Amino acid sequence: MSIDPKQIGKPPPKLRHHKRTPTGYLPELSKDGKEVWPIGDEATWKKGLRNVSTDVPQITDSIVHHVQTSLARQAYNLDDVGAYQAAALAVRDELLVNWNYTQMQYTVKAPKRAYYLSLEFLMGRSLDNALLNLGLRDKYKDGSEKLGFNLEDLMDKERDAGLGNGGLGRLAACYLDSSATTELPVWGYGLRYKYGIFQQLIAPDGSQLEAPDPWLARGSNPWEIPRLDVTYDVRFYGQSERLGDGKAIWSGGQEVVAVAHDVPIPGYATRTTNSIRLWDSQPKRGFDLQTFNAGDYEGAVESSNSANQITSVLYPNDNHSVGKELRLKQQYFWTAASLADILRRFKNLNKPLTELPDYAAIQLNDTHPSLAIVELQRILVDEEEIPWDQAWEIVTRTFFYTNHTVLPEALEKWAVPLMTHLLPRHMQIIFDLNLTFLQAVEKKFPGDVGKLERVSLIEEGHPQFVRMANLACIGSRKVNGVAELHSDLLKKTIMKDMVEVFGVSKFGNVTNGITPRRWLDQCNPGLSALITETLKIPREKWLKDLNLLHGLLKFADDKKFHVKWDAVKKSNKARLSYYVEATLGVKLNPEHMFDVQCKRIHEYKRQTLNILSVIKRYLDLKAMSPAERKKTVSRVVLFAGKAAPGYYMAKLTIRLIVCVSKVINADPDTKDYLTLLFLPDYSVSLAELIIPASDISQHISTAGTEASGTSNMKAWFQYLEIIMLYLLTCMQFCLNGGLLLGTVDGANIEIAEEIGEENVFFFGHLAPAVDEVRYQHRYHPVPVEEKSPALAAVLNEISSGRFGDASVFEALVNTIRQGDYYLITDDFDSYVVANQTVDEAFVDRDEWIKKSIMTVAKMGKFSSDRAIMTYAEEYWNIEPVPVTPIRKA
Repeated sequence: MSIDPKQIGKPPPKLRHHKRTPTGYLPELSKDGKEVWPIGDEATWKKGLRNVSTDVPQITDSIVHHVQTSLARQAYNLDDVGAYQAAALAVRDELLVNWNYTQMQYTVKAPKRAYYLSLEFLMGRSLDNALLNLGLRDKYKDGSEKLGFNLEDLMDKERDAGLGNGGLGRLAACYLDSSATTELPVWGYGLRYKYGIFQQLIAPDGSQLEAPDPWLARGSNPWEIPRLDVTYDVRFYGQSERLGDGKAIWSGGQEVVAVAHDVPIPGYATRTTNSIRLWDSQPKRGFDLQTFNAGDYEGAVESSNSANQITSVLYPNDNHSVGKELRLKQQYFWTAASLADILRRFKNLNKPLTELPDYAAIQLNDTHPSLAIVELQRILVDEEEIPWDQAWEIVTRTFFYTNHTVLPEALEKWAVPLMTHLLPRHMQIIFDLNLTFLQAVEKKFPGDVGKLERVSLIEEGHPQFVRMANLACIGSRKVNGVAELHSDLLKKTIMKDMVEVFGVSKFGNVTNGITPRRWLDQCNPGLSALITETLKIPREKWLKDLNLLHGLLKFADDKKFHVKWDAVKKSNKARLSYYVEATLGVKLNPEHMFDVQCKRIHEYKRQTLNILSVIKRYLDLKAMSPAERKKTVSRVVLFAGKAAPGYYMAKLTIRLIVCVSKVINADPDTKDYLTLLFLPDYSVSLAELIIPASDISQHISTAGTEASGTSNMKAWFQYLEIIMLYLLTCMQFCLNGGLLLGTVDGANIEIAEEIGEENVFFFGHLAPAVDEVRYQHRYHPVPVEEKSPALAAVLNEISSGRFGDASVFEALVNTIRQGDYYLITDDFDSYVVANQTVDEAFVDRDEWIKKSIMTVAKMGKFSSDRAIMTYAEEYWNIEPVPVTPIRKA
């Protein structure tokens, strides 16, 4: 028997060894309409089917079973890590019971589904969240204790999944939680990164160091289900030959394989369990034995390495051409595999493709999945042979686009030569779409050359660039912003011309939200219990309807309730203090005010303004007598957040914070009145400790800069989610009773409108004045010594070497003395006064606690349940599908 040598090493043709599809099956019916069991004895099968555990003995049996058979270990050699893995696998079994019921229900009822495409899913830890949503936390706690383990200790052994970085992923995670909780048929699609963004370390000199984040290093992720039978080939490079009528043949180049891994997403107090499907990249042809035997060892694995690189790292650096190509590869690989999977599922319904928009809504979370629009057009035209115009009508009725930034320079774009090289067929389609679109625009606005240039999918220049936001806009049914101010600006600025072309009805707003399950019930169980006790409403009810928190308003002046409320806050502060002492060796006093700024380190977020104010506070304390110091409000100032590896000023800010903290915390005169710390490696898990403990949270970005940025790697890492992340962070702190100190801008305004301006501490220049102030900086500069003597004194202390080598911080100081783009000199005095106001308010404990209670009570609008239902009803046109279990024989 002859064999083609080219086929050696290639995987054999895929054979499906079971009758179901990867997401369920429809049973055959007998002549009398009854379901026919697909294989074997029905009674035997159904007897073996399990349900979700209901008692502790079942739970302990399941955990021991996984210790013995999944981990191949025994009680004699089981540590906390192994116990966590066994418990996680046992909980995953519970999820899979409901997951199977859910997929069966979706398959039988065939509802319209929504698919959420996001390059990030910042999930945090899964064990605690899954147990809370299943209602099994107490039983698993008892079961763990019977087996000799503490459930809290096991939870600490779980690493945060390295699938996201900031607000983009946090939003996606909240929306999937809410989709399952509201029983909506929604799936997420993302990439299975082997390494997260990076692990942040702090060097002895205060510098940020970046280490790989090998979150999968301990072996397989217990929360995922590898779907080795769900694979799709994805092509890159090659050539595209036009055939006429808009069709073409794309051939040659490189092919890689996308392999599915499913992560169950349980709803709260419901059986509905949806999924995130993550794609792992694998080589089409693996190890080349002939090349290896010829001595070319690197060449033997070149194809394999090239394929594996696609999903190796979240956000590979794109400061060079190779990085840019890998980033574009990631985006197409992910969207192509996801679309293939969505279409496969739709085809199982045996409906014509013209009905795809009636059964599938695809939400683009920012511009990263915009290539899905072009890919669907390619599939419909080239593979399904649907006429071009009809195919485009299907496409534009299927997609929806969420925009996250309003500055043109922040919008993603790709060089035409790069896209032509990597995706030749898609570049042809983009040019064809652009021609047709511009012809339609010119017909509607004859002679308006400027408008044609602005709405074009192609930005002219050398080289040309593809504008992904414009592509997402013309290819989507609706476009939305993520906050009221943002959506209004969107229509008046970067999408103004598109609004004139398509009409205002295409553009809407869906204010972001957070899930109260993770960001209140899970991270702040004491406050959750107090709310349940006080409202006399089952926790399962108010956690699904956050507007019920309004019931707390009647207790805002109740002194007995104040005592309970304050006790919860102090307990959370004690919990964070324990963590800080265990990790950094610094003792915190829970009686002090906890002042927190936790977010990505960036000049516009003005951590610099905060640390300069802390230095002033320190200098003021040093100048006081011991008696005067005792009259001040003691503060614990906490910073947390990562700086982009290549962002010099942001990393210098971290170094300054750390160096100042060493001086302040060691000073016997002030250490009882002021503590300063930088908490390394900020993550969802760390946020769950910090946020409930905050008394005041700082959101002090320069007014009007919530949507600034650039279009390269720095845009992703520094700017991309500015409005969205800002709003999400504010929500998390406010929902946990932390008061807000901030500028009068975007997210702060929208929250203040809900909770009342009297419960927010505002300062600084207003957004309309910012441009004029910057103009004055450029053409009529005023020395810092004249504008703010207090700030000048602080800068002089830094330059004197009081907090370390002055030459190191000179560049940072000069950005303030010269130019001061982020208005540090202009807002410093106002910011200091605002902090004094915060001190005065904190002293009046009854009034402070009243503000905290009112803040929490009025956060109902900011639930992600509300946001996801807005998408379902006003955008996707999908309905809840309650899940009922299958009866056993």
